[in-house]
Amino acid sequence: MDDYKFLFKVVLVGNAGVGKTCLVRRFTQGLFPPGQGATIGVDFMIKTVEIDNEKVKIWDTAGQERFRSITQSYYRSAHALILVYDISCQPTFDCLPDWLREIEEYASNKVLRVLVGMLPSLGPRRHSMYYLETSAKEAENVEKLFMEIAAELMEVL
Repeated sequence: MDDYKFLFKVVLVGNAGVGKTCLVRRFTQGLFPPGQGATIGVDFMIKTVEIDNEKVKIWDTAGQERFRSITQSYYRSAHALILVYDISCQPTFDCLPDWLREIEEYASNKVLRVLVGMLPSLGPRRHSMYYLETSAKEAENVEKLFMEIAAELMEVL
């Protein structure tokens, strides 16, 4: 018998190619799947989290329009919806109002809603510049910033 009080259903939504599957795989399996193909329909993974040994069932939905009617049915019983976009791709941000309307229509009004901007590596450029978010306070991406700069300089020199 499973030893948990709650099984939380979390559903990821967003345009195709924004990194939903990569995010789920990193969380559930601790790995980054390079060259990840598009999700067809819906996929799910389960992970037990360290908060009171609870389980989280994560549903990774397809972002393509042709699967929209399938994925909408998963909104109804979701405890949380994670809306994902690619911060380096303006069209994925521009589609957020459409996703929010869909969530309003099909999800419970009590569902927890979370917006996640996926960061590509330093390689992608915004306005002809490399882009990376860092936090000196949290030591997030600080080392990566300078290592990526050094690697890029080595390539161009």
